[in-house]
Amino acid sequence: MDTKKTEDFVNDMWDSSIIPELCDYIKLPNKSPHFDPDWEKHGHMEKAVQQLEAWCKTQPVEGMSVEIVRIEGRTPVLFAEIPGDSDDVVLLYGHYDKQPEFSGWAEDLDPWEPTIKDGKLYGRGGADDGYAAYASLAAIMALQEQGLPHARCVVLIEACEESGSFDLPHYIEHLANRIGEPSMVVCLDSGAGNYEQVWLTVSLRGLASGTLRADVLREGVHSGYASGFVPSSFRVLRNLISRLEDEDSGRVLPDYLQAEIPEQRQRQTRRMADELGDAIAAAYPFCAAAMPRW
Repeated sequence: MDTKKTEDFVNDMWDSSIIPELCDYIKLPNKSPHFDPDWEKHGHMEKAVQQLEAWCKTQPVEGMSVEIVRIEGRTPVLFAEIPGDSDDVVLLYGHYDKQPEFSGWAEDLDPWEPTIKDGKLYGRGGADDGYAAYASLAAIMALQEQGLPHARCVVLIEACEESGSFDLPHYIEHLANRIGEPSMVVCLDSGAGNYEQVWLTVSLRGLASGTLRADVLREGVHSGYASGFVPSSFRVLRNLISRLEDEDSGRVLPDYLQAEIPEQRQRQTRRMADELGDAIAAAYPFCAAAMPRW
């Protein structure tokens, strides 16, 4: 591979084609179904997926087929197949649904209005994860432009990730025969420590959710009558949580929640720390009295 030629090709494609597309995409408030239960009625998700499909269909990717796949009552996915030079299958995954606008935007920025500032594009969904389809095809085209062989590629862009991807398993089952058995999955929904080298995500954070209640009375009574005599439900909850986590250090306490970190991961973490230094901690906008946990 001619890396300089690849860099020039990809940069030109982003500047001339992808950035303008992302600017139009940012304007669409296609919030994930958890945040917009009436997403189908509002039509923003449909406009977003049609925009992605229209752009993909205009790209000169050899042998590519692109379509919007739908299951009734579920958010649509964009699905593309690109034949390859081997039996290997590479699955390129991303999502195009968005989190809500929330608050805290700078005065000169708006979640639904694309703004390029200091060489960076601001707006809801551009980085998480609207670029995924565009970047996937740009990478494949960069290979084909130099006549380099590649595996069969499948691009799957869902619209439910910010809600927990509850629609995704249904599409994986629906498209299983067309996807095949991937030998590699590229998840275009992660991050990188810097732009100087290639980074791999080797693990994902876990998440356990539930509802914790502490009932101390069968019915409500006036606070002036109960406080100081009836146990505080907040204090009961705090005590229960303290059985799981040390509130001073954040250490998880039960043995059944402990796991030995493989030596390989420890070495990788040390190498990452050597490479990045304090860059990660420096990136967080801590309040004056707050500091990172070491």
